[in-house]
Amino acid sequence: MTNQPQFARPAASVIVARHNPEGAPYFLMQERAGAMPFAGGAMVFPGGAVDPADIEHASAFAPADNLDDLAARIAVVRESIEECGLALGLAGEAMIAGRALALRQALKSGVTLADAVEALGLTLNFDRLIPFTRWRPPAHAVHRRYDTRFFLAVVDDVPEDMAPDGGETVRLVWRTAQELLDEADAGRAKIIFPTRRNLERLAQCESIAALVAHAHAHRADLIEPWVEVRGGIEHLCIPEGLGYPVTSEPLSNAQRI
Repeated sequence: MTNQPQFARPAASVIVARHNPEGAPYFLMQERAGAMPFAGGAMVFPGGAVDPADIEHASAFAPADNLDDLAARIAVVRESIEECGLALGLAGEAMIAGRALALRQALKSGVTLADAVEALGLTLNFDRLIPFTRWRPPAHAVHRRYDTRFFLAVVDDVPEDMAPDGGETVRLVWRTAQELLDEADAGRAKIIFPTRRNLERLAQCESIAALVAHAHAHRADLIEPWVEVRGGIEHLCIPEGLGYPVTSEPLSNAQRI
């Protein structure tokens, strides 16, 4: 009997960046609760699975060939509100203190994002969500598979009422990409393989302007890592030419779940 490959559930994640007056940009990272079945205890970018309500919401606006992209954008807006109390992808006064809290409470009560936005008189605007990359584990992966679209969002201000949800997310931090890599190397933070590769890529950018230019300069092509033997050692690899300075790591070192 052969094992059937797990379905890769559509998901979305957002790389939230803000200006750092002392150097490279800060990025919003969240620590997942240790009991979570996927990446428990790891530092990750905000995001999660695309829900049916996200797809239904997107179908009201997007043509069929753009439905997956818009549903992913809706998912990262919803997830950033739920997990971090940060409202992205909203036009006008989305960053006013209390807006994200009101949206979070509505979502927690079971109201859809579409209805919550309408009730508060807000408007969705996804222009500032820049496609950055897309990752999907190979079909033979034994852990949960997510087909994750990553977007880049630059924020000018950080609302004072941001806070982790206390369920899936237990801690929020703003760090430079290199700081997170250093913390992981020192054993003070756990990061899985895609997060490490993305942090290494982000660490190349010394300013917000350089970061945005970098995102626009590279296609957000699908990355599906594979195992390859190099020098007698199994490596987990990703393609060259997509902006990543490191494209392989010994399989025994790679944190994948």
